[in-house]
Amino acid sequence: MTELTRLEMEEILTNQKKAYIKEGEVSAETRIDRIDRAINILTNNGPKLCEAMAADFGHRSLEQSKLTDIDGSIGPLKDAKKHLRGWMRPEKRKVMFPLGIFGSRARVQYQPLGVVGCISPWNFPVQLTFAPLAGVFAAGNRTMIKPSEFSPATSELMVELFHAAYDRDEVAVIPGGPAVGEAFSSLPFDHMLFTGATSIAKHVMRAASENLVPVTLELGGKSPVVVGKSADVELAANNVMAGKTMNAGQICLAPDYLFIHEDSTDNFIDAAKKSIAKMYPDLKDNPDYTSVINDRHYDRITGYIEDAKARGAEVIELNPADEDFNQQQHNKIPPTLIIDPSDEMDVMKNEIFGPVLPVKRYKDVDETLEYINDHPRPLGLYYFGEDSKEENKVLTHTTSGGVTVNDVIMHIAQEDLPFGGVGPSGMGSYHGHDGFKNFSHAKAVYTQSKTVSKLAAAMRPPYKKAS
Repeated sequence: MTELTRLEMEEILTNQKKAYIKEGEVSAETRIDRIDRAINILTNNGPKLCEAMAADFGHRSLEQSKLTDIDGSIGPLKDAKKHLRGWMRPEKRKVMFPLGIFGSRARVQYQPLGVVGCISPWNFPVQLTFAPLAGVFAAGNRTMIKPSEFSPATSELMVELFHAAYDRDEVAVIPGGPAVGEAFSSLPFDHMLFTGATSIAKHVMRAASENLVPVTLELGGKSPVVVGKSADVELAANNVMAGKTMNAGQICLAPDYLFIHEDSTDNFIDAAKKSIAKMYPDLKDNPDYTSVINDRHYDRITGYIEDAKARGAEVIELNPADEDFNQQQHNKIPPTLIIDPSDEMDVMKNEIFGPVLPVKRYKDVDETLEYINDHPRPLGLYYFGEDSKEENKVLTHTTSGGVTVNDVIMHIAQEDLPFGGVGPSGMGSYHGHDGFKNFSHAKAVYTQSKTVSKLAAAMRPPYKKAS
């Protein structure tokens, strides 16, 4: 597929902005229609999109793709469709006393921003393209989308499907490599959403700043798990390993490392082994177990494991059928625990984005809080336990984008909760009503009453009356 030049992208953006201005007020019916067309793409082409994602990954569970990418996109779109009329209503605000007594009024009116640029990643290429459109369309915007070059089959199919369902002045999909991404991020959008790595986000934000384009950055980081002494260790192991192996751990919110009390470590390891054996009796040819996206990421993750071994860590491969992964058709890596890793190990320096889980023992929960606070603020944090005081301490003494208690990742699935990071893990948030607001301009409107205007005349110049 031929890559567009910057001039061609600028022309598309100019045409979208002109069409937005010409349209004037964006009705609820228009917004719902745009949402419905996105839903129809997913419902009518779900299997094709799942097959495309499988092709991009080498192997990706079709059932997982349906659950996370297809159903996980339709849900937010339907939620926005259901609520957008209410979201569109102006919000009444109080006016300064005593102006309201004399008939003055204030309101916040939510107005579309115009054209939103969306840069989506490869790990959930459909979900992280379509789900943000719930807020983008509900707010009345048009959009240009830059999908990842690491998922080319999915990107090419999305180009075809979007351009068949929308005029290009409504939605335009711009595939391509790093040069296209660099040009795309420098366009004068009215807002830009970037989902991806923190290292790339720095370049995106720098490029956007040239045009003072506001950005929403959905990034990642090393999301910790704290398993309290009061926790059900088997429950914690089941939920953590399910989250760690979904999409082979290639999730921005995947549990990145885990703290477990020293008295419970062996129980957790045993429970983790049983959990993996139950979910994946075998791994190598198991259709439910996803492959790492490409050779570069496979080499990176296996490099973390080898580095940990070389530095003396206990490495436990969770491989129920004892399969040999040296000869395989795909880039599958067995779930792997690294016990008591040191901070010098690569696995503790970098976001893992794979099925590897470092496990650190602690004596007192304060040790975990000190460690978490000594490192960049993560996108997610997970606490397991039944001790409400300890839970509150963990939540109030750490800062993260979001939290799930007694599970992992699940806060992202709640449409009525904002999803976003903090500090190095991102800025801004979306989902549900928060997404509508994020992609809208909150316009302050004050209506002056005639009575106040007449009273105000007494406070106007000349201040010193002629004697």
